[in-house]
Amino acid sequence: MTDYIESLQWRYATKKYDPDKKVSDQDLETLKEAVRLSVSSMGLQPYKVLIVENPEVRRLLREASNNQAAITEASHVFVFANETNVGHSHIENYLDNIIRTREVSRESLAPFSNSMHSFIESQTEDSKNFWTSKQAYLAMSSLINAAAVLHIDATPMEGFNRAAVNEVLGLDKIGLSAAVIATIGYRHKDDRFQHLKKVRKSKDELFITI
Repeated sequence: MTDYIESLQWRYATKKYDPDKKVSDQDLETLKEAVRLSVSSMGLQPYKVLIVENPEVRRLLREASNNQAAITEASHVFVFANETNVGHSHIENYLDNIIRTREVSRESLAPFSNSMHSFIESQTEDSKNFWTSKQAYLAMSSLINAAAVLHIDATPMEGFNRAAVNEVLGLDKIGLSAAVIATIGYRHKDDRFQHLKKVRKSKDELFITI
């Protein structure tokens, strides 16, 4: 656990990447597995994760992201896209996965199935999309923290034109919407932010024990 805390102390939202340094295939697979195993409400994982390597697509994404240089200079770009208007088919596909994985009957999952359907289908489309976007953020957090353990730099990004990103990646056509972006790679030696002390609230200020 000490190593994990030290990794969190080491990480920061990298502003300038070394474009000549790339994340290895092995480390990329580790990060993908960390995202796959991320916490998710009910285990539904109502999102997809696009890993963008194509230089031209990344150039277009940079234009749609307030010209943030990390989009084109980092090793990889992760776009976390939430499912839009999640509903019956998403739940049933998830239940099929549980049945295959755990080798259980559909009947045994009836209480869980009813609970999921009741929760999701009682919400408006806007509230469902808000909920699924929050789930995408949880997955992004798993990426950031796993990268820190591997001493791979990462930068979460909200400053982008969602409609433009959706258009570049064709997300609207497949029932997705960009929720949050994260870049990964290795900090440039000239990034001055790596030398700044981390600023966070003290424990006394942050935590309330009741």
